[in-house]
Amino acid sequence: MLRREYNTVCCYCHPLNSNKPQKTPVSLVEVTAAQLNQRLDNFLIKRLGEVPRTRIYRIIRKGEVRVNKKRCKPEYKLQIGDQVRIPPMQLQQEKPVAPRPPKSLLSRLEQSVLFENNDILIIDKPAGLAVHAGSGVDYGVIDAMRLLYPQTEIELVHRLDRDTSGCLMLAKNRQALLGMQNLLRDNQLNKNYIAMVQGDWPAELVELNLPLKKFLLPNGERRVRVDSNGKTALSRIRLLRGGKHYSIIQVQLVTGRTHQIRVHCQSQGHAIVGDEKYGDSEFNRSMRQRKIKRLMLHAASLELPFCDYTSEVVINAPLPTEFETVLGETALT
Repeated sequence: MLRREYNTVCCYCHPLNSNKPQKTPVSLVEVTAAQLNQRLDNFLIKRLGEVPRTRIYRIIRKGEVRVNKKRCKPEYKLQIGDQVRIPPMQLQQEKPVAPRPPKSLLSRLEQSVLFENNDILIIDKPAGLAVHAGSGVDYGVIDAMRLLYPQTEIELVHRLDRDTSGCLMLAKNRQALLGMQNLLRDNQLNKNYIAMVQGDWPAELVELNLPLKKFLLPNGERRVRVDSNGKTALSRIRLLRGGKHYSIIQVQLVTGRTHQIRVHCQSQGHAIVGDEKYGDSEFNRSMRQRKIKRLMLHAASLELPFCDYTSEVVINAPLPTEFETVLGETALT
């Protein structure tokens, strides 16, 4: 079903070359399967990205937004065929233009696709690239992918830390997004990582079941620590290569907490090599002299079960050069 939009009132308050504020027209938007069960507030936030959230909640509360000619609360879940009335919204005529990802990045991400069908795609995310824009970050993977897939409603199914490379899944429509996120929540989609950690990892240490809790540093930076009052976090581990100074491990995430692998490893005295948040700065400095200049954490594979959006398949992301070099050594020293 195609989305239909009707501009019932055209009420621009001044010509386009004016510096005065401008109003959008009234819109009547018909909900399609792509927005099924999406909250009204989230629907408006996505659609009216340049409008402050406080303004969006105010127009809902005042009844300026109507669904099927009736007032609705922000948490109302949209249904196919609903008619959403969006009132005129005052915009600033001149607003800053968001930085656009460079062509080189768009080309790189085009070539990084590991798997794609009508509903989802999986890319090999480069290390150092954030998944979305944020504080100090002008653009991320999702901003670039929206330019590459303009005819879809592409969204991130999950996230990877900025400095982590490897398998990252995106959904092309809302149904696939919710479906794949449900699989993640129910532990039906396996995520496997390869990590290089400091020290000689004990072969018998095959599971870490340690709750994690977020907290803020005095400067406002977000961190995570092992805490009995935190959320359940389970990692399963297999030693691939051991050594006196550093080891290579495979980690299966059973849960997907923020910084889970990094904090679990650090809590055992085996921080991930190159980890600027939780690692050993002196050790990281010595590794940089050996040309290891990144966080040595790689999302190596995603195991997808048979479902409405994909067949049963395992997607592998090639190991980055730094890992290949280490694994190619005759012995870890």
